[in-house]
Amino acid sequence: MNLDQIQREMLDAVRQPLTPGEQMRKKSLDGHSMQDKAKRIIKPNTRLTSFERMEIYNRQYWFRVISSMMDDFNGLQAIVGEKQFHKIVVAYLSDHPSKSFTMRNLGYKLEEWLSDHREYIAGVEQVALDMVKVEWTEIEVYDSESRPTITEADLQNLGPDPVLTLQPYLRLLEFDYPVHKFLLRLRERHRDGDRIRRVSSRSLPKPEKTFLAVHRLENSVYYKTLEPGAFTMLKALQRGSAISEAAEQVHWAEADMDEVGATVQHWFANWSSLGWFCR
Repeated sequence: MNLDQIQREMLDAVRQPLTPGEQMRKKSLDGHSMQDKAKRIIKPNTRLTSFERMEIYNRQYWFRVISSMMDDFNGLQAIVGEKQFHKIVVAYLSDHPSKSFTMRNLGYKLEEWLSDHREYIAGVEQVALDMVKVEWTEIEVYDSESRPTITEADLQNLGPDPVLTLQPYLRLLEFDYPVHKFLLRLRERHRDGDRIRRVSSRSLPKPEKTFLAVHRLENSVYYKTLEPGAFTMLKALQRGSAISEAAEQVHWAEADMDEVGATVQHWFANWSSLGWFCR
């Protein structure tokens, strides 16, 4: 067996899900003996058998990835409970094992996977999916590119109807539940790092159409709730529409032109102060 084969065998071994007692399985998911696999790639020593030595790596892999997912998705954990969250992580990572050098990317497919495996979130499907979306978005916003900003004064020199570029880190989300408020309250209660427990169904967010900007300011991630019209306009700008085209997509009801102009000016002044427009 060459080095490449040994590495592949070892990778397959450490990724095998643990038993309910958090021990290494006697057989892999495809039915092969883990004892035999261990003997092929690890020598025993005076204190531990090949199986016991490999079990150390198997257990540490799962303890580490589960801990990382708990840090990244503590809102989901509060919704479904620690035991069910553990089941979700094991099943998800069995289908989408880590392929990156960084733990940061572990949850990149979780929302999509949960949408296809709703039996794991039965009874709280939409609030759980909304929560995963906002928690993964936080990770993306924190790491995404930031470009030099343009100011409100710059906007006045761009011509009567410019096409504006939004910061790459800005994310615009539409939810059925205000999960960001729930998440902020949860973190406030657990800011000392105490154990997150499942919340009661009465404490879960109630349905409320929510439009949210997730953005970054001075290396911290923030939420900003948007009016429906502001959300529509920002989405149009993000697609490359000029300001006039973006404004036309907003439903202004009975507002007159002066009211529309004042509202748009207020929005743009606020968005510019937050650094959302870039060169």
